[in-house]
Parts: sequence; C-alpha cells; structure tokens
Amino acid sequence: MPVLALKVDVDTDRGTRLGVPALTALFKEFDAPACFLFSLGPDNTGKAIRRVFRPGFFQKVSRTSVVQIYGVRTLLNGTLLPAPHIGRRNEAVMRRVQADGFEVGIHCHDHFRWQDYVLGMTLDQVRAEFGKAREEFRRLFGTEALTAGAPGWQASALSKQVYDEAGLLYASDTRGEAPFFPRINGRVFETLEIPSTLPTFDELMGRPEYPDDKIVAHYLSLLRDDRPNVFTLHAEIEGMGRLPLFCELMTALADRGVKFVRMDDLARDILRDRSAVPVRDLVMAEIDGRSGLVATQAGA
Repeated sequence: MPVLALKVDVDTDRGTRLGVPALTALFKEFDAPACFLFSLGPDNTGKAIRRVFRPGFFQKVSRTSVVQIYGVRTLLNGTLLPAPHIGRRNEAVMRRVQADGFEVGIHCHDHFRWQDYVLGMTLDQVRAEFGKAREEFRRLFGTEALTAGAPGWQASALSKQVYDEAGLLYASDTRGEAPFFPRINGRVFETLEIPSTLPTFDELMGRPEYPDDKIVAHYLSLLRDDRPNVFTLHAEIEGMGRLPLFCELMTALADRGVKFVRMDDLARDILRDRSAVPVRDLVMAEIDGRSGLVATQAGA
C-alpha cells in the first residue's frame, strides 16, 4: 500500500485567503492529513517578474497561465501595489487550519526575498530572515514551529545551520527519493530532511505530454510502496484554479487505497532510529519542468 504525505506551500495573500480554506475542506472530505507551510510576512509576488531573464522561466510562465492562477492583483503586489502582510491579514484563516487538526509550519517570511536571495545571504541575514518568520509564527500559533520548507526549494549550508539552531523536528527543502540527513561541503546537518518525491502540478501543466486527462494516471504511476511518497502542492494552484483536477487526483488516490500520513508523524517514526537514516549530499541541480536550480538529494 503506498504511503503519501501532502505538503501545501502557501505563497501569497490570495492563496491564503481563498486556496487554503478550499483545500482544508477537501482534505476533510477524504479524511486526509496535510501540512500547511505558510508565508508569514509581506506578499511581494510582483517582484518575481525579475526572474523573466532566467533560463526557462518565461517558458514556464507561458504554459502555466500565471496571470489566471495568481490574479492580476497578486502579480502587482510589492511593485505597483503595496505588499499586503499575509500573517496580519489572514490570522483567522491560519489559526483555523491549526484548530482543524492540520499540521502548520513555516514556508518563509518574504517568499520573494528567500527564493531569490537566500543563496547570497550571510549567516546573520539568514538568521534574521528566518527569525522574522519564527516570530510571526509564534504570534499566530502560540508555539515554536517544528518544520519549514523553503520557497522554490532554495537551501544552503547557512539556511540548514539556522534550521539546526531553531531545533526543527524536520525540514522539507529538497527534491529527492527518501528521507536523509543533508550534507553540504562535507558538513552534516542535524535536521532531518524529508524531500518531495513527486513532481508538482506546475511542472506538468501545459506540457503536451501531460494533458489534463492524463495527469492523474501519471501521478498514480509514480507512487512507490518501498518508501514514503511526498507531494507538494500550492494553495494558489491546486486550491484554486486547478482545484477540480486536484479533486480528481484525490479521488483516484483514495480509490487506489493510498494511506495518507502526516509529515510530522512520518518524521517522528523515522527519527526513532537516527542511526538508520542515511546521510546524503544536498546539491543544487536542475529538475524537469522547473526553471533554475533547486536543492536536490544527490543521486536521486
């Protein structure tokens, strides 16, 4: 029986307000746990237009209907329009997720700043950026975060050091095959890494080889029984514009007999025997369907 953990990246103010409630309702229908990772500070989505000059970015934007998915208002946030503060504007929504029994964690403080600049930050800058996210998380949920997952799968030795300092139970910053302790430049970090094992919707959308009527079957074909499957979805995509297709996928997964598990439960189970967890190099590499380099489990 395949085991599947669902991780929801929440990037924007609009995704928090509209996509998150839609997803929690759907997950309740299927009695499926999920981990919601929140962007907690300013929504500077509009500044991401600078990525248009990166290889592959324009191609991805054109095939995934970015304007339709995110909305014009969101794509102007932080440029022509002020950046709304996601945590302050959406307190009730976020707290309801926790009250409904779902796992909550940190995606970031400023999504744009982390995704575009974390690899060039100093240790003090990374500490400050993650520290702001931790502070807002404590304000909202009254406790320390136990998990984090980086925007755009952007991770470095410094960000992993900061995670260790925060005492996280686990992180999910990478793409890979199975849980591991990350090693960068010879240094092994203490925070368990649970990578996303499946492609995201936006990595498949709009590609001729993956029309909508074949995406569900494609996901089912990728499920494995010999290790946990981890699927990262986005509140702005699966929770909004692609919600009907995601409903089809959830139905198919349930019919397949997939066992849905919480990410934190999975982490605790793995950490019962830390000596059995492999150490693997974390490298920045290209993956199919996504522009730029992402944190990847070496050899995956």
